[in-house]
Amino acid sequence: MRSRLADRPPLRLVALVAGALLVLLATLANAAPRRALVLEVNGVIGPGMADYVVREIEAATPQETGLIILRMDTPGGLDTSMREIIRAMIASPVPVAVYVAPGGARAASAGTYITYAAAVAAMAPGTNLGAATPIQIGAPSMPTPQGLPDDDDDGDGKSRSNGKGKAEGASPSTPRDAETRKMISDAVAYIRSLAQLHDRNAEWATEAVREAASLPASEALKLKVIDVIADDVPDLLRKIDGRTALVAGQVRPLATAGLEVVTVAPDWRTRLLTIITNPNVAYLLMLLGAYGLIFELSNPGAVLPGVVGTISILVALFALNMLPIDYAGAALVLLGIALMVAEVFIGSFGVIGAGGVAAFAIGSIIMFQSNAPGFALSLSLVIAATVVTAGFLVLVFALLLRSRRHRVVTGSEAMIGAEGETVEWQGDSGKIRVMGEIWAARAPRPLRPGARIRVVGRKDLVLTVEPM
Repeated sequence: MRSRLADRPPLRLVALVAGALLVLLATLANAAPRRALVLEVNGVIGPGMADYVVREIEAATPQETGLIILRMDTPGGLDTSMREIIRAMIASPVPVAVYVAPGGARAASAGTYITYAAAVAAMAPGTNLGAATPIQIGAPSMPTPQGLPDDDDDGDGKSRSNGKGKAEGASPSTPRDAETRKMISDAVAYIRSLAQLHDRNAEWATEAVREAASLPASEALKLKVIDVIADDVPDLLRKIDGRTALVAGQVRPLATAGLEVVTVAPDWRTRLLTIITNPNVAYLLMLLGAYGLIFELSNPGAVLPGVVGTISILVALFALNMLPIDYAGAALVLLGIALMVAEVFIGSFGVIGAGGVAAFAIGSIIMFQSNAPGFALSLSLVIAATVVTAGFLVLVFALLLRSRRHRVVTGSEAMIGAEGETVEWQGDSGKIRVMGEIWAARAPRPLRPGARIRVVGRKDLVLTVEPM
C-alpha cells in the first residue's frame, strides 16, 4: 500500500504545475495586442470610402481591437454608401465610435446618420454636424441643406441656432411631390430608429432631416445628440472608459483605458476607387473608351487605341455601376458619339452630326443629376467635352470636303483627264501611252502618231480621247 502512494506525485507538485499552466494561459490571453483602431473618414462618403470602412470593420476582432474610431470630416455623400457603413457598424462585435475631428471638421448630411449609428458619438471642439436632408437625383424642387437656413447661412460664420438645434428663421419644409415626401419620411424614420437604438435625441434628428438644422459640438452635447466632447483620440479613450454602449445588440461596458492607438489610412485600392468613382473621371474614361474603340474600328490593326479604349470603357462601366447615374443620359451620350461618327461616314451635310452634338450635350448634363457633395458632374467639363467633340467633327468634315476637291490619283477615275500621246493610229482607233501604260483608244477623228491627247472617257478597256 505504501509503495502505491509513493509512486503517486505529491499533491503539492500537482497544484504547482496547475497554477503554472493557469498563469501561462492568462499571459497568452493577455499577450494579444489591445488596440484602438482609427479609420480616417475624410471627404465625401462614396463607394471607395464605404469599401475602406466596411473592410476594416469586418476584419477587426474583439481579441485584437478594443474600439474602432471613425475620425470623420465629411460634407456628406451617397445614401447607398452611407447605409453600407451603418450596417457594418451595427453588426460589428467591436464597438464603433464616431469622432468628428479635428477642430473645424463637420459631419454633415450622411455624416450625421453615421454619427447617430455609432456606439459612441463624440466631437472635437469647434466642429458641427447636421444638415441631413436627403437629396434625390432628378428632384431639383426638393429642399436641400444649401437652400435652407443653417448655422452660418447669413454668411458671417456665426451660429444662428436658437439653442434647440433649430435654425432661426427656418420653417418646416413642404415637399412638393409625393415621391419627395415619401423619401423624407423614410429618412426621418431611419435616423429616428438610429437615435432610439443608442438613446439619443430623436427630435433634433427629425429637425436635421426636415429642416436641415445644424449644431456645434457644445450644443450637440447639451441636447444629447452626442455622448462626449474630446480634444483628441487619447482624451476620447479616457473619457469613455467604463461607459456602457450597445454593441452588436448587447449592452457592454467599454474598456478603453490603455489601448494602443493604431491609425489605418486608406490603401491604394480605396484611393483608386475614390478616383474612378468621381463622376468627372468616370465621364472622361467613358469618352476615352468610346473614342479609342472608334479609332480602332476605323483603323484596324492600330492596336493601341483599341487596348486603351477597351480598358477605359471597362473601368468606366465599373465606376458608373457604383454611382447613381441616369441611364437615359448615358445612352444619349453614346448615341451622340455614334451619330457624329455616322456623319463622318454617311455625309449628311451636318444634319446627323448636329443631332449627335445635341444628344451628346443633353446626355452629359442629365447623366449626373445628383446634388450630393462630390458627386456632381462639372458643367465646365461638359462644355469642354462637347466643344472638343464638335470641333473634331468639324475638322473631319472639313477634311472630307477638301479631299473631294482634289483630283483622284488612283483607280479608274484617275484616268479621266490624264494626258498622254498616240503610239499608233488608224482611222478612229489606235493605241496611246498614258500614265506609263499602253491603252486601246478611240477618238471622234483621226490622230497622227506622237500627237498629244487627253483622256475624256472610258468604257471597259478602251479609252476615249481627244487631241490637246
